[in-house]
Amino acid sequence: MFTERTVQELAQVLGEKLNRAGLVAATAESCTGGGVAYAITEISGSSQWFDRGFVTYSNEAKIQMLGVEKLVIKAFGAVSEQVVEAMAIGAVTHSDADLAVAISGIAGPDGGTDEKPVGTVCISWYNVYSASKTETYLFTGNRSDVRTQAIRLALLGLIEAIEIE
Repeated sequence: MFTERTVQELAQVLGEKLNRAGLVAATAESCTGGGVAYAITEISGSSQWFDRGFVTYSNEAKIQMLGVEKLVIKAFGAVSEQVVEAMAIGAVTHSDADLAVAISGIAGPDGGTDEKPVGTVCISWYNVYSASKTETYLFTGNRSDVRTQAIRLALLGLIEAIEIE
């Protein structure tokens, strides 16, 4: 229902829903480099419903800031559903948030493999009051396109995570 909205419109809807629900969000981002947090904090009043954003670009940052186990990264790779699930849980655990989104991917133009080509992005949404969701996507386009698609989907998923509460 929100699929055609811009990033800014999605962030506005997210804020309204979080505010009405009395919930607070956090983000844990790798390939989007804080883009979701940026979109959220572009909305006036976001301090009422957004606690913090973790930009954990390196594996070490994922381990130190979010508590992702080194063995999980080694076993599955930084771009994996297992790692983003741990990132999302870690974002809630290490903040005052009720729900979080975590993103890790290969935005390109380099870094892809046969198993995980450029455009592979894993996203996890975690809500302490309801079900969590984790998915892997294959986006197309250049680096900017992949990042923008991931940001839009992250916001859409946060909106849905409130609705399933």
